[in-house]
Amino acid sequence: MAAPSGPVGTLTRPPVADLMWLAVAVLFISSSGPIIAATVAPALAIAFWRCFLGSAATAPWMLLRRRAELLRMTRREWWLVASAGMLLGAHFATWIPSLRFTTVASSTALVATQPVWAALIARQRGAVIPRSAWIGIGISLVGVLLLTGVDVSVDPRHLIGDVLALIGAMLAAAYVTVSESARRTVSTTTLTSGLYASAAVLLLVLCLVGRQPLAGFSARDWLLILLLTLGAQLLGHTLINKVLATTSATVVSLAILFEMPGATIIAGIALGQLPPLGVIPAAALMFAGIVLVIRAGSRTVPTETPPL
Repeated sequence: MAAPSGPVGTLTRPPVADLMWLAVAVLFISSSGPIIAATVAPALAIAFWRCFLGSAATAPWMLLRRRAELLRMTRREWWLVASAGMLLGAHFATWIPSLRFTTVASSTALVATQPVWAALIARQRGAVIPRSAWIGIGISLVGVLLLTGVDVSVDPRHLIGDVLALIGAMLAAAYVTVSESARRTVSTTTLTSGLYASAAVLLLVLCLVGRQPLAGFSARDWLLILLLTLGAQLLGHTLINKVLATTSATVVSLAILFEMPGATIIAGIALGQLPPLGVIPAAALMFAGIVLVIRAGSRTVPTETPPL
């Protein structure tokens, strides 16, 4: 979910317990890319089941605890929740297929540029972006160009995956921007369940239009989809939201950046998928730029606890 109303620019040392929860959350989130890459089921089907199962798991809690809130929600609030979900679904519809064309390392590095695009969206909405954030944006974009250049030199098909991952990052930025607006008056529980449901509806339509099968997968694929939902979709995000109560959004956002090396290590061990050496300095450049953007961020530049 989007970073909550904690002390966004604070870099004070978080509680030890929060550091432990963050480490576990990042591990779960880092497993997302490798699990998707290892799943044979169609990418859009994976995205649909991930959101559908996530909504099914959170809906009972919402109905039990937030029934009064549901009854008093305004049309605008429903629209914001649905719009955030549609953007989340579109994010999954681009990022997950990117893993079919490029490496886990490149895809996770490119989709992690979400804070850069969020800053640019905030600028279009009238926010003042600090100079250090602009420097970080420039550094990150140079890293993007280097990474895509390396990927194309290895296999031209990788460019398709790189472009899809970048579009996914832009959609994630739009998603957290709308989600942040919704969360001003809508509880996290209601927002989470509602946006997962609307994301699932969009992805279902895309699967039907694209004639993507939604069943008939192997037991191994169903197990991987379930692990993806329980790990990255539910446990990872739940722990992130837990620590955001006592740890600043800036610290959490910086911690989530470790998804890039984490996913690369997991993919290397589990899938034997080692990125070209040229990807490493490009990703490091992007990492440095994103850190500058996050550290310079304010409430007008939302950052994501990404749904990967």
